[in-house]
Amino acid sequence: MITLHHLDNSRSQRILWMLEELGLKYEVKYHKRDPKTLMAPQSLRDVHPLGKAPVLVDSIEGASETLVESGAILEYLVTKYGQGRLKPKPGSPEFLRYTFWMHFSEGSAMLPLVLKLIFNQIANPPIPLVAKLMILPVVKGIAIQMHKMVIDPSLLAQQKYMEDELKRSEWFAGSEFTAADVIMSFVVEASESGGGLPVSKYPMLNRFLERIHSRPAYKKALEVGGPFKMPG
Repeated sequence: MITLHHLDNSRSQRILWMLEELGLKYEVKYHKRDPKTLMAPQSLRDVHPLGKAPVLVDSIEGASETLVESGAILEYLVTKYGQGRLKPKPGSPEFLRYTFWMHFSEGSAMLPLVLKLIFNQIANPPIPLVAKLMILPVVKGIAIQMHKMVIDPSLLAQQKYMEDELKRSEWFAGSEFTAADVIMSFVVEASESGGGLPVSKYPMLNRFLERIHSRPAYKKALEVGGPFKMPG
């Protein structure tokens, strides 16, 4: 029996989607973020010491495997249950691209997106008005410089790279939909939410979003996981 520990508005939405793409039977245990801190609850730490989502538990005949990290879970699912689907043939050019995107998504791509979110919050801290008047100009100045020097150039470079790569083929790894598209969905959706992806500038990335959002398994995952909102 597969059990997914699902946190609202998190990367675990991708695992729900993959479970639906593979047509697997599974159980969902729901966890809610703290409304003030937006952090995961203690209940997730009770499942795994890191206390982060997703956590997938696969129990077979008394034995169980507990997995964390989206990429590791997606690889486990497609390797064990995919029957050759959703993953290119090892040794093929598509497999090399697949491997790249599986690592790029949580390696290079997420850092500037996370920095953007953090510095947007730093520039608008929940502190008393008097303190804001004293501190905010300095904090905003630092945030502006970080955006100008590091965050925005990195985001623009990787968005252009993703756009150009999708001009090469229908999906990120080639002509077939794979787990690489599932893991990259979070990156593209976060890019769109954090600042928009103008259709005139990024037609391929917008087309990618339209295509994944129209997939029945994606829609079903939203029904199971509940409303899904990317941080802006």
